[in-house]
Amino acid sequence: MRRATRTKRAVRAPRRDIAARRREELAALAALPDDQIDTSDIPELPPGAWKDAVRGRFYRPVKKAVSLRLDADVIAWLRKSGKGYQTRANRILRQSMLADISRA
Repeated sequence: MRRATRTKRAVRAPRRDIAARRREELAALAALPDDQIDTSDIPELPPGAWKDAVRGRFYRPVKKAVSLRLDADVIAWLRKSGKGYQTRANRILRQSMLADISRA
């Protein structure tokens, strides 16, 4: 019987832990004085670049599933506007919460 021959694979140097290498790079960068860090590939922003910036514009709070017992008429009232009654309930509760926080 003929024996199958294996092809030789290129021997690679052992791979270092990428996270460890990244930590070393960041530590070396942190040790440099600010004037020695090359920022030539980062353009300066014009003075008005942040004038229309809005903080928290894309913030989406983490949702958590809960079981909540509500009165049947409250559920009916929320559902009569169509789909999204849970989102509406969340919005109503959030508005109440924010008003309560601002009063405190």
